[in-house]
Parts: sequence; structure tokens; C-alpha cells
Amino acid sequence: MRPVALRIARRTFATAVHPHPVASSSSAASAIPLSNVEAQWEKLASDEQLAVHQQLEELQKKDWKTLSLAEKKAAYYVAFGPHGPRTPINPPGTSTKVILGVLGLIGAAGATYAGMRSLAAPPPKTLTREWEEAANERAKELKLNPITGVSSEGYTGKGFVQSK
Repeated sequence: MRPVALRIARRTFATAVHPHPVASSSSAASAIPLSNVEAQWEKLASDEQLAVHQQLEELQKKDWKTLSLAEKKAAYYVAFGPHGPRTPINPPGTSTKVILGVLGLIGAAGATYAGMRSLAAPPPKTLTREWEEAANERAKELKLNPITGVSSEGYTGKGFVQSK
């Protein structure tokens, strides 16, 4: 019980003596308003960033209900903002560029395919429906595969006909 009471007394005494915590470099911390930390964070020197960070640490030791909205936002931004290791890997707009690039490549592939098809030779005459039906008749004449094929009794399959 006693160590807790001592800590509370020390904390109360420290706040009574210094009602506003002072950072190590008060000139850098006071020059940067906490309401605008998000906009200025990347432009600050590392020692100024450290001073703001220390100032915010001291502010967070107080009761959160007494902090202003700007101080809460600044503390959240410094702790969890998109800087340092949390800097986004891809800049904004990268997804749009990737999607447009993929669609462009698909369009180019389709155009290439259509161009190649237009320049290709016509299909061989053996791929026509008449030729395939004639191949079925010839298979029946020659009695090809008499057990399960075209020549078998009661055969209901298409045989050699593959065209529509």
C-alpha cells in the first residue's frame, strides 16, 4: 500500500510544481503546434520529431479526459500514422494504374488474336460437316470397330462428326 501512495504523492507533487510538462528542447516543441502535427511531421528534423514525441508522451501521462482533441489526434498520429515503418509501399493511384495496365494488355492480346485469325488460312476441307459424315459412312462400309464403334449394332454416338 505504501509504495502506491508514494507514487501518487510524487506524481501529484510533480504536476503541482510543473503543471505543463516541458520537453527537452522546448523551443522546437513550442514552435510546432500540436494541432498541425500531421501536416508538418515529414518536414520536421529528427530532433524536432523526438521533441514532439516526448512532449506527447508527457501529455499522455495526464488524464485523457483533460486532453484537447488536437492533442489526442497528434498523439494518435505520432504513434500510428503513416510514417516510418508504416509508410505505404505503393503511392496512391497505383491500383488504378495496375488495373488500366492489365486491361490494356488484355485488349492488346485480343487485338493480336483477332489480327492473326484474320490473316490465317481457312480451315482444311476435312473439318467440314460433310467430310465428317462421309467419314462415318466410310467407317460403316469398312466395319471399323464393330464392337463399340460406328459399325456396331445400335450405335447412337456421333462417330467422327465433331462440327456443329
